[in-house]
Amino acid sequence: MKPYLKIAEARMPDGTLFTLHQHDGELYLKNDALDLMSTALTYSEQLLAEMGCAALVEGRGSRPACPRVLIGGLGMGFTLKRALEMVGRPAAVTVAELVPEIVEWNRTFLVNYNGPSLEDERTMIYQGDLFDFLMRENRERYDAILIDIDDAPDMLITKANARLYTSGFLSKIREALTPRGCVAYWLAEPTPSFERSLGKAGFLVEGFPAKPHEKSKRARHCIYVAHRR
Repeated sequence: MKPYLKIAEARMPDGTLFTLHQHDGELYLKNDALDLMSTALTYSEQLLAEMGCAALVEGRGSRPACPRVLIGGLGMGFTLKRALEMVGRPAAVTVAELVPEIVEWNRTFLVNYNGPSLEDERTMIYQGDLFDFLMRENRERYDAILIDIDDAPDMLITKANARLYTSGFLSKIREALTPRGCVAYWLAEPTPSFERSLGKAGFLVEGFPAKPHEKSKRARHCIYVAHRR
């Protein structure tokens, strides 16, 4: 059996450890030794972009002249890559990523897997927390917000992420959307309590099963798409 080779690591101020591993031609991102994602299983990450940006595809009558998309969590870059493919040009896609090393890994180790998406003129990287980014004093509005940060509101990568699921922050996300905009969440599994929280925050919510791989027999993940009421 081929071993997992650790090729990079990043430790957060709170002690959370992210590591990047290579195994049998694929790369794996781990959080405190738990698998987060890999280059072998990217289907649901791409599906997040497809469902969140469905109304922004070129050629559709409702497409804004210059779509604006915000992505919370860069990960391995596959959501960003698919979002850029979906929205066409002109467009602006901002990515809020807390861990600077993950941004660097996308420019180096991962560029052969997801392409040079970070160098695309439509891409802007905000190195920092999604919460801080949206709580700033600004009037920016987004046609789509795509969030893939935690496995679920009760399965957090860092303790500070709990504030991303409060009623106040969900209301802030709603305010940050254009009238026809939507927010889409990737979650490791269906989470009815979070679906209810989105509803209380003024969203119309649909949950969609998502397979980890296109050929997987079981859809264990969930994509929640929420539109402003």
